[in-house]
Amino acid sequence: MTRTLFVFFIVLCFFTACNDDSTASKEDSPMQKNLAASHIVNKAFETGDASQIDSAVASDFVDHTDRGDVGRDSLKAFISSMKKDFPDMKMEVIKELADSEYVFSLMRFTGTSNGTMGMPKGPYDMKTLEVVRYKDGKAAEHWAYMDAAAMAKMMGQAPDSTRK
Repeated sequence: MTRTLFVFFIVLCFFTACNDDSTASKEDSPMQKNLAASHIVNKAFETGDASQIDSAVASDFVDHTDRGDVGRDSLKAFISSMKKDFPDMKMEVIKELADSEYVFSLMRFTGTSNGTMGMPKGPYDMKTLEVVRYKDGKAAEHWAYMDAAAMAKMMGQAPDSTRK
């Protein structure tokens, strides 16, 4: 009898552990939806294809960077402009942190500038902290923070202390 109860207990534990409900709820969590939306926007910037932006960005999206754009259509236009001005841009997510309201992404951008958007012509390598607030699984607001000293060096406005 004890052996039968033990086998029954093991089988019960096995089937309980195989239950997929906990995995499904994690994949559908607000945090996971926000990360998925963030990845859609990142892919759009890297490829220039803004066709999926409507699924990831609110129509009244606000960009709090120096551009100060408002609206999803402004973001789509900016994505197209970025691809035209920086055709070989590569993006690397160094670190992501997310919760039910925000996604913080430390990003590295590399490529070659054609000399537009206030950047000198030639190669660039910069890091930014992208902060996006989400509402109902869609990007609602965006902020970007760059290292001012690194940006000045890249723009040719500060000496490179590594050169000898």
